[in-house]
Amino acid sequence: MTPTSQHANGSAPRHVRVGIIGAGFGGLGTAIRLSQQGDDDFLIFERAADVGGTWWANTYPGCQCDIPSHLYSFSFAPNPNWSRTYPKQPELRDYLRSTAERFGVYDRVRFDCPVTAADWDDAAGVWRLETPQGTYTADLVVAAPGPLSEPSIPELPGLDTFAGTVFHTATWNHDHDLTGRRVAVVGTGASAIQAVPEIQRVAAHLDVVQRTPPWVVPHRDRPITRAERFLYNKVPALQRAVRTAVYFARELLVPGLVYRPQIMKVVEKLARRHIADQVPDAELRRRVTPDYAIGCKRILPSNKWYPALGEPNVELVTDGITEVRPEGYVTADGTLHEVDTLIFATGFYVTDIPLANIVTGRDGRRLADVWHRSPQAYRGTAVTGFPNLFLLVGPNVGLGHNSIVFMIEAQINYVLDALAQMRQRGAGTVEVRRDALEAYNNRLQGRMGRTVWNSGGCASWYIDAEGRNTTIWPDFTFRFWHETRAFDAAAYELAPAGVPAEPVALAS
Repeated sequence: MTPTSQHANGSAPRHVRVGIIGAGFGGLGTAIRLSQQGDDDFLIFERAADVGGTWWANTYPGCQCDIPSHLYSFSFAPNPNWSRTYPKQPELRDYLRSTAERFGVYDRVRFDCPVTAADWDDAAGVWRLETPQGTYTADLVVAAPGPLSEPSIPELPGLDTFAGTVFHTATWNHDHDLTGRRVAVVGTGASAIQAVPEIQRVAAHLDVVQRTPPWVVPHRDRPITRAERFLYNKVPALQRAVRTAVYFARELLVPGLVYRPQIMKVVEKLARRHIADQVPDAELRRRVTPDYAIGCKRILPSNKWYPALGEPNVELVTDGITEVRPEGYVTADGTLHEVDTLIFATGFYVTDIPLANIVTGRDGRRLADVWHRSPQAYRGTAVTGFPNLFLLVGPNVGLGHNSIVFMIEAQINYVLDALAQMRQRGAGTVEVRRDALEAYNNRLQGRMGRTVWNSGGCASWYIDAEGRNTTIWPDFTFRFWHETRAFDAAAYELAPAGVPAEPVALAS
């Protein structure tokens, strides 16, 4: 029996102290930490049918995390039974399910319940959350929708006329058998790197439509032995030591990514050797070799990508798509490529954060209008004009080298300390000061110019519509942890509590 069948949506309070949007790592981590403190006055609003976030939604063939399993997990919920050094999607989904079960937060999740509007009621001092299951109110909102939650499909002329099947890797159509079909995968990012080798095995013909080649390095994934799992179960400190070692090994990339990009030449040499070893054809080698600094886009690990591109049934297409016709797509050189399936591996809306379109703060201003497609937040967490709203994995919290779970846990600690200080001070609202937010973001952007993400010569999804990098944290992650280890109330306006909304008890 799955967790969702054990915990059907039941009656719930219509007012809670904390409303949590999303049941991925961020939302579940917040809920669990609140519960551990004895605070169960919260609800999680999840649009899907189960917990897991991106690891519930993404089910494409080959889906796998590119951060080691010991690090890509909650520090307070280690899993000694990982089967591989890099976890695959089903195992990560099951980890999040079992963690929600273990810490008893499943009955606080409203499934199939997306928040369609979140409006701040200044008079009542609460957030009003509109959902298909009715209106809820919350004293505070923790928004953890995840940066990789809204698939992005390019607006190609004629796409609506295509006679075949179209889908995005993040919404994989498992009813559509690719065996013997002519398939085109558009994009060469992280999901394409993993899915293409699996598709190549069954498709009659596969086009891989490349705009920019990625830098790909050897994958160190391997099965974790039974002896290792036995030791991790018997000696938990050993697994913690491995986690710490992996963490600092990943941090070794920061000097090259942030301070001296020329250091990344060492990693580039490894990637070039990988191409030389796996791509014997000189022309294909030329077409898959990037012309920008390694690290400018996310570095991708794979031992299967280049061999798949070299298979006889695969064509690497490097001319851009100009239009789609019922029978296929046309590239800039005028060639019609006939296919029956179009799969977009074109990433997500990251800098155009979809949540911003449904959140309205003081004076009726939408978060999207305040940001103008260039998001800013104080410590990636708080925005002026939006009291009692905390973002997880907000602007400039993303990473190109280490585990986002580490950053999420740092933010959760920060938010929990904010809630504790609000209690201690008798505050009903907390709102970051504009000068604090602006000074923080000016400092961040000042660091960005010399980083490989800004100076490496590529166009990436890290950069927003205004040309600013509002995605990546430009420093060591332990410095972010240090900055968020305690809530800095001096950067905020804390106001006394107003008239609280009338709570309704949770039915048993």
